Amino acid sequence: MTESTQVNPQVIDVINQAQAATMGAQVVLTSGAGKAYQSVAQSTAIAVQDATDALRNISTIATTAAGVAMAQMLAGNEQSSTALQAAQEMMSTATQDFSRIGAAAAAILREFPSG
Repeated sequence: MTESTQVNPQVIDVINQAQAATMGAQVVLTSGAGKAYQSVAQSTAIAVQDATDALRNISTIATTAAGVAMAQMLAGNEQSSTALQAAQEMMSTATQDFSRIGAAAAAILREFPSG
């Protein structure tokens, strides 16, 4: 090898050190665990967002149903109280579902190893 094509041993050492620092078994393991944790965290956040959207939609439906039931009650239709109760139960169930989803998402994230 001619002198003009030889690589400085310090450059080779730097490359070897960089490779060891970024591709070492523990670095790869820790990095993979961190990425898995981030993925699980994002998935649980999406689940909570979906539950929030569902709660909002059910709230809209329940409020509309309650309004119609109240209008019917004011018009003298006493049977509409059943619809009012059903709307209230629907909202209560949706709120409980939202709470369970949030608690489950938090528990999953808490129990998942973060790396």
